[in-house]
Amino acid sequence: MLGIWAFHLARKRYIGIFLDPVLTCNYRCKMCYFSDEERRKTYRGILGYEDIETIAAGLFHRALKLQIGCGAEPTLHKDLVKIIALGKQHKVPYISITSNGALLTRELLTAAIEAGLNELTLSAHGVTRETYEDLMTNGKFERFQELLADIAEIKKTYPEFKLRINYTINNKNLEELSHIWDVVGNEMDILQLRPIQKIGNTEYQDFDLTRIYEKFDSVLTPLIEECKRRNIVCLAPEKQNLIILENDVIEDDSIEKATYCYVSPKGCWQDDFDYHTETFESYASKVHLGRQLLGKALAGTSRRKVDVTRKMNYNIK
Repeated sequence: MLGIWAFHLARKRYIGIFLDPVLTCNYRCKMCYFSDEERRKTYRGILGYEDIETIAAGLFHRALKLQIGCGAEPTLHKDLVKIIALGKQHKVPYISITSNGALLTRELLTAAIEAGLNELTLSAHGVTRETYEDLMTNGKFERFQELLADIAEIKKTYPEFKLRINYTINNKNLEELSHIWDVVGNEMDILQLRPIQKIGNTEYQDFDLTRIYEKFDSVLTPLIEECKRRNIVCLAPEKQNLIILENDVIEDDSIEKATYCYVSPKGCWQDDFDYHTETFESYASKVHLGRQLLGKALAGTSRRKVDVTRKMNYNIK
């Protein structure tokens, strides 16, 4: 927190901007809140490009990362490539999109990379047709395979472009993880393994992590080791995380609150921040943000050592 306060005073970049430019999705993945009919009715709206330009002018110069697509599907926004280019215009060091990939043609992805995209996080919650199409409602396994082939070709021209596979582990898709190499091959740069957590009234309701815990050494450990052998970064849970996730824990979220900036058609950053009239600096001055950060640092709220948490439930392998 003291470091964040110092970065704040020095007007350095220290926030991550997590942008949902459109609140809708063409999939109804069973582990996602978009599978909840009632909740999905409340997730609507599109940020116009002019609004995004205004937000960028006020916030992007303080961002270390621009993440486009958090809980919704960013490829449904017609100006996705322009948003990426806007991020680069404001010199955001790292730009990533998270997508189910259904609408990512080779042409669109190439244009996004040329505009400044550094990473694609591709959601895939099964590596067999049956599991993929069952858990990712409306998804087609053939389309997933076609996109992977396109990425393999694109990476020949843009080798620095990174592919991250986001795989939410549940009792249905756990053991087929050992076959991921048959589908993804060597195009993957990062594998992110997330134990399932309850994020709403989702269609999928089996949140028991007991079997995943029991199979950790036989399924996940060999996968982590194979990632190391292939020079792939693996973001994976520790075995003890699986126990913590099923219990209530008291967490210090000071760092998250200080650095996390969520933007969507429903709101921008803080509840009382008006992006039409304010910038990061004017708002920080209004609420004495520097004083708040210093107070958090001096209060010692982050001194307690936390090895595992519910939110950051994986370590870099």
